[in-house]
Amino acid sequence: MAAETATYSRRNNYVIPIIIIGVMFFVIGFALGINGYLIPFLKKALDLSSAESYLVLAATFSAFVVFGYPSGVIISKIGYRRGMMVSFFFFAVGLALFVPSARYESLGLFLLASFISGMGNTLLQASVNPYITILGPQESAAMRISIMGIINKAAWAVAPIFLSLFLNLDAPSLQKMYFPFFLIVGIFVLLGIAVYFAPLPEVKAEGEDESEEETPVSSYARTKTSILQFPHLILGVIALFFYVGVETIALATIVDYADSLGLGNPATYTTYTVIFMVIGYLFGVFFIPKVITQNTALKINSWLGVAASLAIVLVSGNYSIWFVALLGLANSLMWPAIWPLAIADLGRFTKTGASLLVMGIVGGAILPLAFGGVKDIVGIQAAYWVCFPAYLFILFYALKGHKIR
Repeated sequence: MAAETATYSRRNNYVIPIIIIGVMFFVIGFALGINGYLIPFLKKALDLSSAESYLVLAATFSAFVVFGYPSGVIISKIGYRRGMMVSFFFFAVGLALFVPSARYESLGLFLLASFISGMGNTLLQASVNPYITILGPQESAAMRISIMGIINKAAWAVAPIFLSLFLNLDAPSLQKMYFPFFLIVGIFVLLGIAVYFAPLPEVKAEGEDESEEETPVSSYARTKTSILQFPHLILGVIALFFYVGVETIALATIVDYADSLGLGNPATYTTYTVIFMVIGYLFGVFFIPKVITQNTALKINSWLGVAASLAIVLVSGNYSIWFVALLGLANSLMWPAIWPLAIADLGRFTKTGASLLVMGIVGGAILPLAFGGVKDIVGIQAAYWVCFPAYLFILFYALKGHKIR
């Protein structure tokens, strides 16, 4: 099959591939959203400290740095579509391990299950993000990723609500984990089989094909001998590291924060963060690139993140939780903007660059773990100071870092 380039968007219609990739983004969000409910649930069920409970997130996201580069190698060998298919079977194995973890009440097994599930997430992220970026024009990539973001974050909100139907935070019982996780595993296996038959064309970025005629993009990339010679990519990995960290904190800690404040129905508070994110994504869908550029959107969101993270720690507790939710708006267009800015001009290094960016997702392990440790020392509200320097770096990337060649 002849390789297709970024000009695929000019051919016929790519609505069906976008719908299929949308399902992939839902799966990513659902698998990560599970952690938002599991953290306070396991904390109570296993009598863990806050730092210990956040190890579940650390195990999930550490897979991104361990399995990031191998994911790029796998995708280079078998392509994006088969990479997506294989990822579902990693998911299935990892999520199935939650059942014996609950049976033996073993934190170690829970962490292993989270890590293997994270491997599936790593491979899927390394497949779908460059895929949706390449599928159409580069200047509208943030718009397409914004659509995917709406689907992804809706799944973040659905996951804790789904688990709350079976698992009670007030009376946690590990044995009640069996049915919902067997159900999830069955769905993931079916999705993996479905992806094998899905009409997803293989795509390649401009200049990625070694046999492609000389272009400005491929010419730039061909002067390089290593992926580390792209400073805008390396800074993009760091920006993505901080972004995923603060996004995970905003989504995964708000239930814990609401519970610590004694607010009713804490599981629903993730929904408020997601609502703000969806508002931001809709802005991206309708206004990028027609009204503002991807880079301008990143600047606006970075400034909002700086302001909101300060407000969380300075405003009274019951009111400050709404600024945690507001971080959803600040975070909304960061991933859609950082990703295309970072993989621009990589040419034949695109798949390797994508796997390197995916490794930056380990920020979702490091920053929440730091958050949990700080929380044990100074309390949950002051722990949100962890977000402030992260937003400052993302602001630097928006202002200058992405331009460095």
